[in-house]
Amino acid sequence: MASAMASLACSDALVKVVSESLPAAQLIFVRGLISIALLLAVIWATGGARHLPRLLDGRVLLRAAVDGVATIAYLLSLFHLPLANTTAINMAAPLFVTLYAIALFGERVAARRWLAVGTGFLGVLLVVQPRGEGFNAWALLCVLASFLNASRDVLTRTIARGIPVLVITLGTSIAVTLLAGGWSLMQPWHPLAWPPLALLAGAAAILSAGNFLIAAAMRHGEMSVVAPFRYSGLLVALALGYLVWGNVPNAMALAGIVLLVAAGLALLRGARTRVDVPRVESPRGS
Repeated sequence: MASAMASLACSDALVKVVSESLPAAQLIFVRGLISIALLLAVIWATGGARHLPRLLDGRVLLRAAVDGVATIAYLLSLFHLPLANTTAINMAAPLFVTLYAIALFGERVAARRWLAVGTGFLGVLLVVQPRGEGFNAWALLCVLASFLNASRDVLTRTIARGIPVLVITLGTSIAVTLLAGGWSLMQPWHPLAWPPLALLAGAAAILSAGNFLIAAAMRHGEMSVVAPFRYSGLLVALALGYLVWGNVPNAMALAGIVLLVAAGLALLRGARTRVDVPRVESPRGS
C-alpha cells in the first residue's frame, strides 16, 4: 500500500503537468488507452489471457464502475487544487473503510477508535476549509472521490480469489477510459505533441502499477491494518507539490494533515479486535 500511494502521487503529478496544456477528458482518455495497452501486454506475457472473460464478473464490473467514477472525480479536483491538498483529502478513504467495517461487517469498536475517526474527519475539514474564500467545490468533489475509493476497496475484498489482480486492474482502466471517452465527445480535442504524450505514457505505467498494488494490498492484507498506510503518500505529494509548483499548504491545512496522519496511526494501533471482511472463494478449478 505504501508503494502504491507513492506511485499514485507521482502519476498525479505527471497528469497535473499535462492538464496545463490538454483538456481534462482528452488526457484521461489517452492515459486510459495507454494503461489498457500496458495491462493487456502484461496479462498476455504472464499467461493470464484465459482469465480475461472474468472481466464480466458482476463484482469486477461493479468495482470498475465505482473506481471509474472515483477516478474522474479525483482527477477533476486535482486539476483545480494543489497536489498535497487533493492527496490529503483522499486520505479520508481509510476512515470510510473503518466505518464500513463497523456498519457492514460487525466490527467491534472501542471508544478510542471512534475518537480516531472523528479526529480524521476534523483533519479533512481543516484541509477542505469550508468557509469564506477557503471554500472550494472541487474539495467537496475530492471528498466524494475518497468515499468512492473506500467503497472500491471494500468491493475488492468480495471478488472471487480466482480472478487475477491484473484483470481487476484492467477493469478499472477500461471503465475510466470509457467514461473519459464519452466526456471527451463534448470537448474540443487539441493536437497531441510528443512531450505530453510521453508524460501521459509514464503516468499510465506508474498508475497501472499503483492500481495493481492497491488491489493486491486490499485483497491479501487485513483491511483495517492495510488501509492506514495510504497516509504514506502524503509525504510524496507534499514533496512533489513543493518541488514542481512551489505549493506549501497553509497552517490550517498542515494541521489537518497532521490530524489525518494521527488518526490513521491510531486506527492502526486499535485494529486488534475486529471481524475481517468475508472473502468470496472462486469456483473450484477456476
